[in-house]
Amino acid sequence: MIIARVIGELVATRKHESHEGRKLLRVQPEDVAGTRAAAGGGGALIALDAVGAGVGERVLVVLDGYAAMTAVERPHAPIDAAVIGILDRLDVNP
Repeated sequence: MIIARVIGELVATRKHESHEGRKLLRVQPEDVAGTRAAAGGGGALIALDAVGAGVGERVLVVLDGYAAMTAVERPHAPIDAAVIGILDRLDVNP
């Protein structure tokens, strides 16, 4: 699981049937301080939204296929990443 910021939404006129009714989000991995992180290769990722996240929000993203497809309730679907939570606050102890 990684922390990321939603930086955009995607619109796909044609997509796998298991993705119907789910929003696609572009997310940028971040470290706990909110700085762009190297997680997921450092570049932005595409994730299916399971929680109604919006642009600008910090989110939790799973990158495991089984966890992702379970989170969006799409068993056996071709999903690599899913947004599974919206961060309200992050406390870090030194």
